[in-house]
Amino acid sequence: MYVRKNLRLRVVWRLTWRSLLIFFVYNTSVCLLYGPFNVHVLDIPWQPVAMLGTAVAFYIGFKSNGSYDRFWEGRQLWGSIVNTSRVWAVRVFDFVHSPADHNGPDGPAITALHRRLLYRQVAWCNALRLHLRRQTAQLWDTEVAPFLPPNEAANAKNLSNPPTHLLRQQSVELRELSELGVLTEFRQVALMQTIQDLFNAQGGCERIKNTPFPRQYAFFSFVFVWVFAALLPLGLVEEFDSRSALGQHHVWLMVPFSVLVSWVFNVIEVVGHTSENPFENDIYDVPMTAICRSIEIDIRELLQENDLPAKIEAVDDVLY
Repeated sequence: MYVRKNLRLRVVWRLTWRSLLIFFVYNTSVCLLYGPFNVHVLDIPWQPVAMLGTAVAFYIGFKSNGSYDRFWEGRQLWGSIVNTSRVWAVRVFDFVHSPADHNGPDGPAITALHRRLLYRQVAWCNALRLHLRRQTAQLWDTEVAPFLPPNEAANAKNLSNPPTHLLRQQSVELRELSELGVLTEFRQVALMQTIQDLFNAQGGCERIKNTPFPRQYAFFSFVFVWVFAALLPLGLVEEFDSRSALGQHHVWLMVPFSVLVSWVFNVIEVVGHTSENPFENDIYDVPMTAICRSIEIDIRELLQENDLPAKIEAVDDVLY
């Protein structure tokens, strides 16, 4: 996620330099043919072009809104994951303990149990992040495995959906704790409700990831913008040529104005395109790495650990 208040010029240039170059060459060619070569057959009435521009503006605005909704829903889902992870930690501390009338585990065993349940939650957050970014094979051993028992980490790594397996393992352990008398039925149900909330958030993320933005909207948005950009100089060239008060070579002013308008329409389309898929590890995506690290720090502080990792900082104004 880009976090600087204003986009740096190099970022804007990297997004739009190809289209800007095409617009400039094309508009200059039209003006050159119309002016020095006197090919006036190129000019068309301005009014149909203006109507087309209005229609394209509505269309790409609709696409941009839809794309932003996908990004914002993804960010909301990860916000709910942060809150639910904290709720899980607090409920584990308050619910999972040896009752006074039960010959259960001693203090150190309960502390180790808390640590295992909470570390598995950190592992789930990282596993979901890698699952959404399709990075499980590359980063599992460094990002997820350290928070799990070795056998459990090795078994989950090769599954098609490791996050689901980790939540299932949490459920299995809760059932075992209930059978041992460490958890009452009410507390087991409350913890299972938290796991259900995590499943709901995971399902929402997978729905966005596995359902691409409707291609008919994305494709025709791109086509319409470039059709409009192709017709724009043909409609403007005669308009500028007819303005005799602007001077002898005023027709060349069509080039910067036409390039500017085409560039604005193209930027709106590109902005919508970059927001379509918020889990691709791009510079405009949901900063899942930073969110996972924030969850890890919160949980390990609750465990009263001192050797905490540093927060993820933005690199070149981008928070991943």
